[in-house]
Amino acid sequence: MSLRPASHRPGYAPARGRRLVCLALILVLFTGLAASAAAAPAAAPIKPINLAAPAGPTLTLQIEGADGPKSLSSALKIVLLMTILSLAPAILMLLTSFTRIVIVLGFLRQAIGANQAPANQILVGLAVFLTMVVMAPTFTRINEDAVQPLLNEQIGQREAFDKAQIPLKEFMLRQVREKDIALFLDLTQTAVPESPEALPMLVVVPAFVIGELKTAFQMGFVLFMPFLIIDMVVASVLMSMGMMMLPPVLISLPFKILLFVLVDGWFLVVKSLVQAFQ
Repeated sequence: MSLRPASHRPGYAPARGRRLVCLALILVLFTGLAASAAAAPAAAPIKPINLAAPAGPTLTLQIEGADGPKSLSSALKIVLLMTILSLAPAILMLLTSFTRIVIVLGFLRQAIGANQAPANQILVGLAVFLTMVVMAPTFTRINEDAVQPLLNEQIGQREAFDKAQIPLKEFMLRQVREKDIALFLDLTQTAVPESPEALPMLVVVPAFVIGELKTAFQMGFVLFMPFLIIDMVVASVLMSMGMMMLPPVLISLPFKILLFVLVDGWFLVVKSLVQAFQ
């Protein structure tokens, strides 16, 4: 055991010197940071956020009075156009021949037994074009009597609306039944007018729709009969042969397609649908 003091021990002086140097460096570092903080400019005060102020530019829409169709603003014309487009499906289905045509085509596909051929898009597209063929004379009269005079400022909007109803109402009245008209006259508590042309659209439209549904189901029944006979014959033959586990529809489908092609079924169906409205 050494009795020399700690200051005379080996390695004591160098360790103490290193601690002094570290302490001096720390003091110099803190002094520099304090000096830089004192020399820095004062920070700008934080402004309070005004939550009531608008976050961006505002848009104001103002619709002024119009003397005629051409003086309507572009925004109002767009609104009217979007309104007409939104009502176009209802107008197409309830005021034209589209309802009867698409229902008959749907019954025809079910009668054949090919549930996915033709596809729904094809049937609807064909029904739309057949509707355009059937309604072409009516739409031509509406364009000549109401649309063009309105665009040329020869008549007002109310008068154009009344004139556009006349060809459309005449088309629907050729298809409706008297009992359907009487039903909706009673339901709406409307007095019987002097002439059919004076009937309101509130009565003519639903009477036309239920009449179209009845006619479409009648045509669908007629279309089902020949294909039903083929199914019954095929089922009887399979049962007599003892092949009861074989589905009759699987065997009768090719024969029904062959029969439909041989008689040129699409031509006959389309011709009957179009001529039924003339």
